[in-house]
Amino acid sequence: MALGDRIQEFLQRLTPVTRGSLLTELERLEVCGAEIPGAAPVLEKLRAEFRTDGSTQNRANNPSRLFFAPLEPLLIDADPDHANSGRISRGSLSPIWEWISRDLLPTMARDYTGAVNKLIAADDQREAQRVVDTFQSKVIKSLENTLGSPDATRQAQAKLATYTTARSASHDLTKILCAMRARVALAKFNDALPVKIADLGDTHVSQIMSSLKAFEKLHADALPFALALVARRLKTPWQLIRLASTSAPGKNAADIAAAPCAITVSMVLDRLDNRRTALRVALKNNRVLVAKEILTEIYDTEYALRLRIDQLDESEWGQRLTNLMGATATLVEAEVSRFPAKLGHVLGSRSLRGHQSLSGRLTHLAWKGRDTLAGGAAFCRKLVSAG
Repeated sequence: MALGDRIQEFLQRLTPVTRGSLLTELERLEVCGAEIPGAAPVLEKLRAEFRTDGSTQNRANNPSRLFFAPLEPLLIDADPDHANSGRISRGSLSPIWEWISRDLLPTMARDYTGAVNKLIAADDQREAQRVVDTFQSKVIKSLENTLGSPDATRQAQAKLATYTTARSASHDLTKILCAMRARVALAKFNDALPVKIADLGDTHVSQIMSSLKAFEKLHADALPFALALVARRLKTPWQLIRLASTSAPGKNAADIAAAPCAITVSMVLDRLDNRRTALRVALKNNRVLVAKEILTEIYDTEYALRLRIDQLDESEWGQRLTNLMGATATLVEAEVSRFPAKLGHVLGSRSLRGHQSLSGRLTHLAWKGRDTLAGGAAFCRKLVSAG
């Protein structure tokens, strides 16, 4: 029997729900850059069944897409098991929707889906949105009860685990509850932000901090989501830390950790971790020029953190940064070692290591010896001052 026939026979033994969950899991692992031998033909078969629009990413049907619509600005296509403060993994939505539909509120979910499908077919968008809003409120109330005690939470987590192997799905469920509670306020906050923030200077910092304080008074637990909305508008993502550093009494890590919006530093590190994963995927797929852009952003972010936060290495932030940069160096060194030294590699080229920007000088030092990371950053500052 041919391989394609064997795959088809295997898939036909699974229920449609199981096949859909398998597709979600394979795509999640694909985003993470995981090696899955033999997965390509399985993905091809499953996408032909479930992705009738030709897409390669999960597109929920209309009722679930409308239900999760308030979360769209907060979603991230990344490994759900990575830390993502203020962000929710897109890969968590499908299993959570299955859990809501089959375990949490099966009858209400079925009625909701039927009603929305009819209203969409009739092009009655206003009434469809009213039905969506009502169902969202019901789910929020049910989640509050379900996650209201340790025993109930454990039971919910066990049920949810039958739809995904991602360990963080239950954490994303908690974040979804928080974001859904504040969905109206988050939408208003998002609409009031500038379309694009080229530079988060003093004027923007002052305006945004004022809006954040007003938001926090009513939805303190949803503040990371508001900060994530700000981050989406930044041309230079690491500048998010300015919301913490400009309001801190001093420049060292301890002062910034006690400042309002201190979580922005962790959020920048979260992005750095995601960019490291993206670098691994780019290198795996031989997309070297994409890898070069990602690596440049990684080094620029590292430089900004070390320049703007004194005594960083003595903090948990600094330890995490050192670990991330060490893992990045391992990826780059493995890639460069594949080529003869005489031939060279774009990731080790002078154009990457020798920007006219200050961060390029740190990149050069980082390339030369990641084992002296902390000393290299300090030396770079002396070098720039002397030059």
